[in-house]
Amino acid sequence: MNNTTDIEKKYNKWIIVLSVVIPLAVAALFGVNLRELGFDVEPLTFLPPIYASINGLTAVVLLAALWAIKNNKIQLHKKLMTTAIVFSVLFLVMYVAYHMTSDSTKFGGEGVIKYVYLFILITHIILSIVVIPFVLVTYVKALAERFDKHKKIARITFPIWLYVAITGVIVYLMISPYYG
Repeated sequence: MNNTTDIEKKYNKWIIVLSVVIPLAVAALFGVNLRELGFDVEPLTFLPPIYASINGLTAVVLLAALWAIKNNKIQLHKKLMTTAIVFSVLFLVMYVAYHMTSDSTKFGGEGVIKYVYLFILITHIILSIVVIPFVLVTYVKALAERFDKHKKIARITFPIWLYVAITGVIVYLMISPYYG
C-alpha cells in the first residue's frame, strides 16, 4: 500500500463515524433543553444572527476558494477550505448551544411564503446532513493528494455545501421577525 492509500484508509473510518454521529448527535441534542432539565442557564438568544453570519461567511469563503483554485492559488485554496470547515463546525456548535438553551421559534408567515420557507428549511436540513460525508471525503482526497478524485467529488460537494450555507442565511432572515 502506498502513503495516499494509507491516508484514505485511515480517514475512511472517521468519515463514516462522523457522517453518522454528527447528525444523530445534533438531532438528539436539538431535543434537549437544559433549562427544562433544571440547569440554570441563560437562553443564548444572541446566537442566531451570529451563526447565520457564519453561514454567510462560509458561502463567501467557498466562493473565494473556488476562485483561488481556478486561478492556481493552491495554498490559498487549502487555507480557505480549512476555514470553511472551521466555520461549519463553529456554526454547528452555536446552533446546538442555542437550541439546548432556548425555545424553538415557529415561523409565523402564512400562505405561499410559509411553503417557500418550509421548502427552503427542509432542503437545507436534508442537504446539511448529506453534505457531511461529501465534505469529509473531498477533504481527505486532497490530503491524500488524489487530486483527480478530489476534483471529481468537489464538483458535487461544492454546490451542495454552498446551497446549505446560503439557505442557512435565508432561513434565518425569514424566521428572524418571529424570534421572541
